[in-house]
Amino acid sequence: MAPTAPLHAFEALRQSQLARLLGLGLLVLLLQVPIGMVEGVILERRQTRNEAIHEVTQKWGGRQQVAGPRLVVPFRTAPTASTEGSAWSRRRFTGVAHFLPEQLEISGGVETEMRRRGIFEVPVYRADLTLAGHFSEPDFSDWGAGPVEPAWEDAYLLLELCEPRALQNPLRVDWNQETLDFEPDGENAIRVPLGALARADERRFRIPLALRGSDALSFTPVGRDTRVELHADWPSPSFQGVWLPVSHDVTREGFRARWQVPSFGRGFPQRFLASEGVAKSLATTTAGVTLLTPVDPYRMAQRSVKYAKLFLALTFASLWLFECLAGVRIHAIQYLLVGAAMCLFYLLELSLAEHVGFGASYALASAGVVALVASYCASVLGRTGRAASIGAVLVALYGYLYVLLTNEDYALLSGSLALFAALALVMFLTRRVDWTALPGRVARSA
Repeated sequence: MAPTAPLHAFEALRQSQLARLLGLGLLVLLLQVPIGMVEGVILERRQTRNEAIHEVTQKWGGRQQVAGPRLVVPFRTAPTASTEGSAWSRRRFTGVAHFLPEQLEISGGVETEMRRRGIFEVPVYRADLTLAGHFSEPDFSDWGAGPVEPAWEDAYLLLELCEPRALQNPLRVDWNQETLDFEPDGENAIRVPLGALARADERRFRIPLALRGSDALSFTPVGRDTRVELHADWPSPSFQGVWLPVSHDVTREGFRARWQVPSFGRGFPQRFLASEGVAKSLATTTAGVTLLTPVDPYRMAQRSVKYAKLFLALTFASLWLFECLAGVRIHAIQYLLVGAAMCLFYLLELSLAEHVGFGASYALASAGVVALVASYCASVLGRTGRAASIGAVLVALYGYLYVLLTNEDYALLSGSLALFAALALVMFLTRRVDWTALPGRVARSA
């Protein structure tokens, strides 16, 4: 009798529903190995896509930021009577003054197009902008111990861009109705010498700006009053920067946006010296728009993988309910094969999305997995109706996942409600099960 006792204990453990649930939990954890491998593939393909984007934008143009224009006037401090003839007067102080526009208006449009690098599509744009406004009389007060002598012959207009090489045509400025040509000024700036034109009574400018770029377009509100009107044919804008538009209209055909930025709270003065380092803050005080990709398949795939544990657990729970309620025995290897098919969904989703888009790839991958698992369960569960039930569960799961992926703002709420509903369903279906009896025995009491 003694040798049979361990066998009875082992058989009781094998028949225990609690032990089977623990075993299913271990299978879910085991299947995280292929899920982790799929995540690695997603990251690798995303990196390859990013390299393709980098290659295209290097040649076409990257993020563009328009900072300016600003009037730059070198000056000298004239000697006073008290310093006439001294060594100090012979080394008169020299400074460079920067003056920002009183008013700046930026208007124009952005036309997007898709560039291909291998199987990857990279969105880029052409921007046709017009910068117009005027400067007030330059004020040199408080700079230097004595009278100031502006070096008008060295004055120039400065315009900073992230990538001046992406300009589509020779850049010119209409300064008081005179056309002048810009010239390079370092890596990220261009300038136009003004000379005596800078001391005219009026200092009005108009700059037609045609440039290429990708991903984002932003501007620095250098005017005491800055107004921007922008329209584009891109339907998924994300407004970024320190200031949001005062009004915007987004449709399937594109968007229109309008900014109005006063100088209050801007973080830099209307005039400053080059030595004060104010110019560096211009690069970080911006407003603009990022052209988001409507559906990023790699981001969607990475988000969907996060629900793999939940999907495996719910599918295994559905099969386990048939064991409890219908007395069907399902082997661990059969659970494992069903789990492998569900893990393959994420790889199918990603690989198809690179060619047919996320929506179509999701539909094809989920339909394939549902058909495979349902047909397999028809043999495992012994009845077509039971397999159809498993297929219906999978359709509900994949439909639920698609809703979560496309409605990120409500993902937490939807997930919580779905889990509550799943738990309530399991409790309802198993409310009459006698867990102390053999598997499949159902209590007969009402």
